[in-house]
Order: sequence, then structure tokens, then C-alpha cells
Amino acid sequence: MALTGLPPAIDADVARVTEALAMITPRWNMRILLALNGQPLRYSELAAKVSWLRDGQLHPKVRQLCEAGLVQRNEHTPRHVTYGHTDRATALLPVLPLIVTWAEQYLEQPDQPLTAIEQIEDSLTLLTRRHAAAILWTLKIRGAASGRALAQTVMPGSDWTNIYPPLRQLVDDGLVTTDGIGQPYRLSAAGDGLGPVLGALSAWSAGQPLTPAGQHPVWGQTSAAPPQRMWLSSQARTATPAPTKTDQTPPPAWQRNALFSHATPPRPVAALPTGAPRR
Repeated sequence: MALTGLPPAIDADVARVTEALAMITPRWNMRILLALNGQPLRYSELAAKVSWLRDGQLHPKVRQLCEAGLVQRNEHTPRHVTYGHTDRATALLPVLPLIVTWAEQYLEQPDQPLTAIEQIEDSLTLLTRRHAAAILWTLKIRGAASGRALAQTVMPGSDWTNIYPPLRQLVDDGLVTTDGIGQPYRLSAAGDGLGPVLGALSAWSAGQPLTPAGQHPVWGQTSAAPPQRMWLSSQARTATPAPTKTDQTPPPAWQRNALFSHATPPRPVAALPTGAPRR
């Protein structure tokens, strides 16, 4: 059953990406997945890597990640059980540097730089907003649209005024922009710059190899849009967004322990501890 008024293939793409984001965005999920990057771990070894989580918090998260097909539970003997990545989780890892690159360019920069995992968490939170994927896809296809036109596509059959709360949230987040009340909405530079991230998430959610962002049927072309201040989960910060550019190269290769502390391109991103969170 179609969820939006978009063409069936695009509607299915939006649905897959929305479901994938719902799997990986919940709090601590990415940190648990990163803690499991490498050799499979016993539960006690995993708990030591995410020591700020109590057992009552960690166990349900691990179970949910197993049910989502991202973590595999291996019972060697009744007393020897290990947890590790599934192929699906391993395939997700090359998407993460793309998210960090986008965050470096478009998220407001605080006085104290964020680690890469914090940038990933903040970015995923923006993309998981209600109806965010459908709105972003629609604006990418149409270029600009009124609130009523967006509602007819994003939430057909619903009262068209229901589009405004999620739309205003995306404007506040800096992914969508408008010239004022009654004026059309369009992607901001930051929203349009999500092309490589959304193209990679689309491929991953469909179980396909990651391909250059330019090959995605919707997100393959980047267009200019006015810069916009970006959202941050913890504090206000000021930044000048970098210009957008179309990524015609394959996603950067994943290197174990090579992603996770703050770095400013072109310097390589150093290793991130899965240590205690800031939120």
C-alpha cells in the first residue's frame, strides 16, 4: 500500500529509508553497533565498552538490534554466547563517513568540536523527524512546492494543514527554507547537500552495494540553495555552511577504528571511543 502520493518506486524508496533510519537512530544504537565493530564479544565485554549503560538498558537494545538483523547472537555453548555484526550492519559502516562529512559542512560548529559519533547522532535525529524523508524527496523532485501541494503528496487523504508542524520543524532544522508566509518551500543548501547520505542510505536499505551518490535517481543531482543555520541538539552555535558539490566518487572505504573522533577535512578522522555520551 502506498504511503505517499509519490510514484510507486520512489514511495518504496522513501519507506525503506524511513524504516532503516528508525532502526539505527534510537539512542545508543549506533554506539552499540560501533562497540561491536571487530571480533564478536561476550555480553560482559560489550557491557564494558558501553559502561554508562546499565544492564537493564543494554539488554533490550541488543535484543532489538538482533531482531532488526543488525546484530547476530552466536551460542557456542550454553555458557559461551557472543554478539557481533551481521553482514547488514557491516554494510552500514561505509555510510557513516558520509554522514560525518555532511555534518562537518552543514551542522553549526560549537566552541568545542563534536566527536564524529555525536555528529552522526545529531544528523540521524534530523533525518528521523516525522515525514522528513517524504518531504525531502518531494522537494528534491519538485524543486519548490506550496504547503498544500506538499500535503497532497506527502500525506494524501489527510487534512492538508497537518503538513505544517513537520514542515516548520524541517525549516527550524535548516533542511528546508521559504521566503515567508504563503511562499513556496524548497530545500536549503544543507537539505540538498544530503544527497550523498540519502543516496547511500537508500542503497543500504535496499540491500544493494553503495554506489556513487550521482547515480541515485532522485538525489543524483545537487542544485544550489541559500545557506541556512542548522540545528544542534545541545546548544546554539554559529557556522558558515560550506558550498554544496555533487559527489561523483564512491563512498570512502571503511577502515576499522578510523572514524570516530572529531577532525576537520582534509585531515583524516581519528578513532572514536564509544565512551560516555554528552546527552
